[in-house]
Amino acid sequence: MTVPVDAAARRKTSFHELTVAQVRRLTDDAIEVTFAVPAELAGYYDYLPGQYVALRVHMPDATGVDRELRRSYSICAVPTQFDDGSSEIKVAIKRDLGGEFSTWANTELAAGALMEVMSPMGAFISKHGGANRDGAVSNVLNSMNHPEVMVRSAGTYVAIAAGSGITPVMALARSLLSGDSETRFDLVYANKATMDIMFLEELADLKDRYPQRFALHHVLSREQRIAPVMSGRLDAAKLEALLGTAIHTDDVDEWFLCGPFELVQLCRDVLAARGVEKAQVRFELFTTGRPDRPEGQAGRPVLVDESEETYKITFTLDGLKADILSPTHARESILNAALRVRPDVPFACAGGVCGTCRAKLVSGTVDMEENYALEPEEVDAGYVLTCQSRPTTAEVTVDYDG
Repeated sequence: MTVPVDAAARRKTSFHELTVAQVRRLTDDAIEVTFAVPAELAGYYDYLPGQYVALRVHMPDATGVDRELRRSYSICAVPTQFDDGSSEIKVAIKRDLGGEFSTWANTELAAGALMEVMSPMGAFISKHGGANRDGAVSNVLNSMNHPEVMVRSAGTYVAIAAGSGITPVMALARSLLSGDSETRFDLVYANKATMDIMFLEELADLKDRYPQRFALHHVLSREQRIAPVMSGRLDAAKLEALLGTAIHTDDVDEWFLCGPFELVQLCRDVLAARGVEKAQVRFELFTTGRPDRPEGQAGRPVLVDESEETYKITFTLDGLKADILSPTHARESILNAALRVRPDVPFACAGGVCGTCRAKLVSGTVDMEENYALEPEEVDAGYVLTCQSRPTTAEVTVDYDG
């Protein structure tokens, strides 16, 4: 069986309860969490380096009422399978200021806990490395836990990450460097200080293992370094300096950008100005940088008065069709409307970043306000992010199974 890369990246989502096997402290504000995947569930958790999982827990709010929280975290390790058929998923969780889930995880989560974990998703994967000669990932459902059997071609890769943006980059770097003896990987990693660097020892080990092929450039904003370009905030001037000396833009096959919105957009602008094709740049955001748009966790209440003007939203999920009426004045997203009748509708960030709520627009038209997850070819094929899409015609039909 051969599964195209895009099919692996857009697999049907499902949650399963997994046991936390280990919680390892990375920094004062970050932990690495290892989930044990039993053999009978291993097929649900095969993944491509660079993908993420959503975690789902139920917590009481300030009034004691239980409610659901979902957060997405990138997988930080290469796929591994044990002799008994079991496997594991590792994610890194950095505590965000005011972050309810991340604070709880960093202070309370321990080995032995049970948590609902979504099957891996995401398109922040290499389109150059990790493919066989036919341009497809070999037997994703069975062989992703055996990266050594996959055919890879040599390439030159550059990743620019900040803070917890290192998480998916760790998996990508390890996978690509081990895949071909001619591959080169440069990493520009921005942090406040040395004490804030996640996976500091692992990055040093990677440098020791591949001294000629892995270049590590630490940029610290609050710590003086010998080279001025490596000190202070990573801005356009510093990035231009790096691209003009340590990194040769024309030689790079693929770029990976991961971090806050401002950094990723800065890098995209600089690369575009240097003539780098969009198809060569892969990026992933952890936030949109829009504090006025909090992440949604469930459909907000919407009262429908039959006497008022409404949109009719029809969606298909797991082969089942449902219709919802949405008041035009409510400016309700398709995801919000769907969650009012089907709490199992797939989503994670609800901010246009992760792509979990992706669906095929079958009929009607929508206004998709933000899109940081879908590739241009997906948009051209009619896919939308339902968390960001609002109807612009009287009737709209989407298919989550499409």
